[in-house]
Amino acid sequence: MTKHILIVGAGAIGSLYASHLARVADVWVFVRREEHARSIKERGIHVTGRNEFHTHLKASNDPRELPEFDFGIVATKANQTREAFAPVAHLFPDAAVLSAQNGLGSEEIIAELMPSGYVIRGTTFMSGTRLADDHVHYELNTSTWMGPFEPTNTSFELVEELAGLINASGLKAEALRDARPAQWSKLIFNASVNAVSALTGLPHSPHFAAEGEFSDLGHLLHQLIEEGKTVATALGIELREDPWAMNCIGAETNHPPSMLYDVRHCQTTEVDFLGGAIAREAQRIGVAAPLHSTLYRLIKAREASWSWKKENVLEAVRSQ
Repeated sequence: MTKHILIVGAGAIGSLYASHLARVADVWVFVRREEHARSIKERGIHVTGRNEFHTHLKASNDPRELPEFDFGIVATKANQTREAFAPVAHLFPDAAVLSAQNGLGSEEIIAELMPSGYVIRGTTFMSGTRLADDHVHYELNTSTWMGPFEPTNTSFELVEELAGLINASGLKAEALRDARPAQWSKLIFNASVNAVSALTGLPHSPHFAAEGEFSDLGHLLHQLIEEGKTVATALGIELREDPWAMNCIGAETNHPPSMLYDVRHCQTTEVDFLGGAIAREAQRIGVAAPLHSTLYRLIKAREASWSWKKENVLEAVRSQ
């Protein structure tokens, strides 16, 4: 039987899932902008890079146009989860939804919005660049790691079924009975790289792995990663991958992390779900995490500065 899948969010990762899965399933894409939906409906998505093909699929920004689905994949930024998924949560009665997002906390939001469905805990090191609404460049072809989100009693068979569809589509996926070790590996890597990138303005470049000189940035990255590993160990989580090795691989790409884009455009970042999540978990279990806590607060202060500047500019204009 043909499976019906909804991709929520069509940035780089969502576009990669949608375009590939459309080759093996009936796929819809739910996006925020009407012109984005129209572009996908009229022109499909062109994939370049690791895979090269063009696919047609269905898209909408109106939840009233959508049918019910067997699976969903939420691929928005973590801080957009509630706003993006709430309009379509009712379309998954007794179905399963994968959170393919950064950090910790998105699964809880999805589960809250979909009390009769099942949630899959997921993380991916796959990467790409959305060059246009209808064009995504596939860069790093690593797996999506996925497993049951324990509070929703998701069966491992559902996880295996979705992983099988992803593998058949030309992407990579691995079903895990416990996905927390993989999720925390990516969390520690991602929280460290994103925070430093947001504060320095550097993309994920060789600076992040350099440790030859006292001034090199790699020392800070290594310390952040070790601090994150200490928190994971205290939680009883044995990491699946080495976050420092992940950092060294990524540092060769010069890829701009998501929070760098947000800071450049004065948009709210995902830091509450990344370094903020590590800092809060550390506080909850009584483990020190001064580096992640400090960078988290600096980024929240930077976010606050944008509205502060705007308010003060408006006040200056009014007083003239």
